[in-house]
Amino acid sequence: MQRLAPLAVLGALFPAAANAAGLDGASLSLGWAIPFAGILLSIALCPLFVPHFWHNHFGKVSVFWALCCGVPLCALIGFDVGLDAIIHVLLADYVPFIIFVGALFIVAGGIHVRGTFVGHPIVNTAFLAVGAVLANFMGTTGAAMLLIRPLIHANENRKRKMQTFIFFIFLVANVGGALTPLGDPPLFLGFLKGVGFFWTTEHLLLPWLVTVAILLAVFFAIDSVCYKRDVRDGFEPPKTKEKFGIDGGINILFLAFIIGAVLMSGFWKSGTEITALGVHFTLESLARDAIFIVTAILSLSFTAKATREANHFTWDPILEVGKLFFGIFVCIVPVLEMLRAGLDGHFAPLVALVTNADGTFNNTFFFWLTGSLSAFLDNAPTYLAFFNLAGGDPTLLMTEDAQTLMAISMGAVFMGAVTYIGNAPNFMTVSICHERGIKMPTFFGYMLWSVGILFPTFFLMDMIFLT
Repeated sequence: MQRLAPLAVLGALFPAAANAAGLDGASLSLGWAIPFAGILLSIALCPLFVPHFWHNHFGKVSVFWALCCGVPLCALIGFDVGLDAIIHVLLADYVPFIIFVGALFIVAGGIHVRGTFVGHPIVNTAFLAVGAVLANFMGTTGAAMLLIRPLIHANENRKRKMQTFIFFIFLVANVGGALTPLGDPPLFLGFLKGVGFFWTTEHLLLPWLVTVAILLAVFFAIDSVCYKRDVRDGFEPPKTKEKFGIDGGINILFLAFIIGAVLMSGFWKSGTEITALGVHFTLESLARDAIFIVTAILSLSFTAKATREANHFTWDPILEVGKLFFGIFVCIVPVLEMLRAGLDGHFAPLVALVTNADGTFNNTFFFWLTGSLSAFLDNAPTYLAFFNLAGGDPTLLMTEDAQTLMAISMGAVFMGAVTYIGNAPNFMTVSICHERGIKMPTFFGYMLWSVGILFPTFFLMDMIFLT
């Protein structure tokens, strides 16, 4: 039997015209999703079955899957097309993402909140409530990185504390940031597309309040039971008291710089573009990223070493995010193109679900499809894809089709909490918890929590506000 050449084998898995003029999602088969599925399964299964290997080589695994996507793209679609697609996602999406997340990580890591916080259920619940509010002003990443360390300190002597950090991901790292474009990247994209700055505050306030209230109540009940068991096992609150205070307060000013830079990039339309390696950058986006970098450098320069040491600050969490999301961003390229192809792509059966037989939008499917894909894909481009499927007219979506825009917005923000990779602060929170010796669920173990607790809550939100 004649043996197939390697490229022929790849061609069977990824049938697309080798001389395609561009990366056309309509011509891509589901085989192109294999690298993305591979990196997701690696993140989910390797820490469980080969933890030592994963801990030492997860960056190499990420690069391996990126190559499994990038090499076939260049070999089968065309070298220029494949290379352009990879360069575009890295320069236009990945680098700004890392700069933003890294700046928030550095600045928030320079703020040390002192005080005798004891992990009573009411104290933990208050932390989560405050974090959910702060997420709307400083982003989910900023709020999560600011509060995770004092929350860990408050619960360091408790035996049963996993639930606190699971709900922290639910509320502070995701659901909390649903009220303003500052809260989560998808909403900021909507703002750039013409959605009013306070539109989400006006239309999502009630769903946000109900969702946050339900999750806080469920957490308080669970944590109360765990706390009673901890007390029964000998847990005692610390007898020494430390006066409340904030060290590294200058970083609060630096956080304001970052927030101001985000707002500036949304309101300022310079009309000036700079092209590098075929990627177009607006002057305002370059200025924003430059402010992020300068702010991070200032934070490192003006924050006392003792302050970061008190926070147990290390570079490991941001390095883990950077390495893993490099692979995710590269592998996601063909998947997003297939999604953008709409009814012409292999995701057509899913896309067709968002429209009823009479031509009206099915808001329930908009909510669940946007959310489900956001849990595994980058929620910002997923939001944008469904925003465009709903017509892409911000004026219409803010008025006649307001419920549809609500469904897309809620799905993209709320359901980032369903998996560890649904939002960057999820991974960073888990990494910091591991670093501090806190046992967290595996990838699928976490999903048992999220599906069991979040899905019933989301079904209720769907019935009340979208149906």
